[in-house]
Amino acid sequence: MASRTERFKTAAREADRLLKEAQKRAKTDERQRRIKAALRRTGKVLKAAGRAAIVAGVAAGIASARAENRKLKKKKG
Repeated sequence: MASRTERFKTAAREADRLLKEAQKRAKTDERQRRIKAALRRTGKVLKAAGRAAIVAGVAAGIASARAENRKLKKKKG
């Protein structure tokens, strides 16, 4: 049977190993949370950019239509 000192050393090594594994998992979980948060922020930015592009397109269409109407009125007048 192992001596008390040897059992203590073995238990300490096992505790260290388990602690390192837990820290590694915690880092991985934190990294995944940060990545997901970054992706959410990126998604929001892309949605806003998409909306802005649609609004800009509509505004350009309206401006073009108004310019076309002005040309037609000048030709008639």
